[in-house]
Amino acid sequence: MSYKGPHDIPESGSRKRLVFIFIGTAFLFCILLIQFYRIQIIEGEKWSKKARAQHQLTIIEPYKRGTFYSNTTIKEGHLEPKLAFVTDVPKFHLYADMTSLPDSCKETLVDKLSIFLELSKKEKDKLHQQMEKQSKSRRLAAWASPEKRLKIENWWTPFAKKNKIPRNAIFFIQDFKRSYPYGKMLGQILHTVREQRDPKTHAHIPTGGLELMMDPYLKGKEGKRVLLRSPRNSLDLGTVVSAPEDGADIFLTINHYLQAICEEEIAKGVTNANAKSGWAIMMDPNTGHILAWAQYPWFEPAQYAKFFNNPSLQKETKLKGITDPFEPGSTMKPITMLICLKANEELIKRGKSPIFSPTEKVATLNGFFPGRSKPIHDVRSHSYLNMYMAIQKSSNIYMARMIQRVIETLGDEWYRNCLSEIFCFGKKTGIELSSESSGLLPTPGKKHPNGSMEWSKPTPYSLSFGHNILVNSLQMVKAYALIANGGYPVEPTLIKKIIKTKEDLTQEVLLDNDNIILHKDRKSLFSKSSLDEVLKAMMYVTKPGGAATKADIFGYTEVGKTATSEKIINGSYSKKDHISTFLGWSPTYNPKFVLMIVIDEPEWKFIPGVGKNQQGGTCAAPVFREIGRKTLEYLGVAPDDPFGFPQGDPRRDSEKAVWMKEAKALTEQYKSWNNP
Repeated sequence: MSYKGPHDIPESGSRKRLVFIFIGTAFLFCILLIQFYRIQIIEGEKWSKKARAQHQLTIIEPYKRGTFYSNTTIKEGHLEPKLAFVTDVPKFHLYADMTSLPDSCKETLVDKLSIFLELSKKEKDKLHQQMEKQSKSRRLAAWASPEKRLKIENWWTPFAKKNKIPRNAIFFIQDFKRSYPYGKMLGQILHTVREQRDPKTHAHIPTGGLELMMDPYLKGKEGKRVLLRSPRNSLDLGTVVSAPEDGADIFLTINHYLQAICEEEIAKGVTNANAKSGWAIMMDPNTGHILAWAQYPWFEPAQYAKFFNNPSLQKETKLKGITDPFEPGSTMKPITMLICLKANEELIKRGKSPIFSPTEKVATLNGFFPGRSKPIHDVRSHSYLNMYMAIQKSSNIYMARMIQRVIETLGDEWYRNCLSEIFCFGKKTGIELSSESSGLLPTPGKKHPNGSMEWSKPTPYSLSFGHNILVNSLQMVKAYALIANGGYPVEPTLIKKIIKTKEDLTQEVLLDNDNIILHKDRKSLFSKSSLDEVLKAMMYVTKPGGAATKADIFGYTEVGKTATSEKIINGSYSKKDHISTFLGWSPTYNPKFVLMIVIDEPEWKFIPGVGKNQQGGTCAAPVFREIGRKTLEYLGVAPDDPFGFPQGDPRRDSEKAVWMKEAKALTEQYKSWNNP
């Protein structure tokens, strides 16, 4: 049969062909559906991430770390505006999308950025290296100021347009950096945070101080922002996925003006004494609020790397007032006498005779005591002393003799309990700082690491004049505050308030140390008569005949005590290395502050017409006087000794000056007892 054309194909064949085409098309469509399901449903998130990575950039929105504020409410009736010791300021990190930057413009970009950012040759070379790396978000520079950012943008925008480069090929991301309006002030207290954050959590890394201890309050919560990658889109804008939450602000008890006074005067004191270092701690004895805390040499938070990378400077980063315990020496003597007076009252309660009277004439030439192979010595020999003379002349023998009477009547444990439970020696103060030393108060029955007993027969005698015990400076300030305020224990603190400002601008008080427990609702640990007697004795110290006449604050009353403690060098007491201190308060009654001055290793020398440079009354007392005078004047405290001025001052009147007659009478009595 011959072929007659397409119209001759059987109808059944045509149908089969259509069926095959339909089945094939349906099969292909099913494959497409399956592939679509796999891509859109099964692997949808995977491909969405890739798409977002190509067209979107998710960045961290930084939070503003909490601010440290000065105590500007310290002056009664005088309210100053808020002043920040440290705060966060906006800075910018410069990034580049290397895939959008043509090679022909990179050299020009490096040259221009080097000028705008004031880069060194080494930093410029590093920038060159960054340009060679392929990345859609390569960081080129960190911590650019708003002014530098504006200069770069003003140059880049026309340059990018002229060379047909996407204008967001370089872009800025905002961040916050710690700023110090007062520079080095309060450096060892505050410390800082490292510039580089934790790579995983993006959290700040504090270097120490309050930045470390208050970090849970200071840190906020990061936010997120999504940016669209497009040549026509500015990368400064975008959709905020979650808003950042700023940290809480901390209001310190420290006042900026008092801090400046202390820092200036302690630097002078250390320099004048040619000492290794020194510090000053000022506290309100009624509240425990630290009003100032200065240490010299300084630590500069903004230059923290310089200090931590230099072994010789690392020691300046620690706060020696709590980290370095030492023997308090003669500053322990007023505490010893207060314990002896308390022993009198305890014995009377038990129906027994008191151990001594403050006016009693006590023989003080014999320095031999039970358990000691060598006698106790005074700086100069005294035949007889009473309590007032013993404090004024700083007699070791008198203190040991009185404590001998205490332990013979009430026992070692009673004496140690007074030191431990009343004055809290051997215990940390609990100040809001790390690395505080608890010091060392010997314990009966306990051994030192070398195997010897901490408490032996002669231990109480050594304790009475501040030997065989280790304290940190803040422990001593706390102990003197108890005497100054009428016998009420206080807890030292640097934090006045912590306040969190919410997104709606309402404020929440997270911590409040501004509420003072009234003394009238508490029980004093000492009787008023005992406190008055010790106070009376301490008033002689800064008057003629006392060991610290250079601590006399002209126009005001003050009390205090000096100490010159030999440091232990290579296991032995050094005759040339000392910790020299003055610790006291002003005014004598209703004091505004307790102040401790510590001069570490003043030069061992004799100054003609002045005395031994290493003595606390020579190097530490004048610093107390200057800080005290400036502080009282700043606070607006009226002079309570308007005739108490030095020889040659027209305001001086020795007949009307406070405690001058009493000091003269004590001097005459001392001479009659000791110069037959």
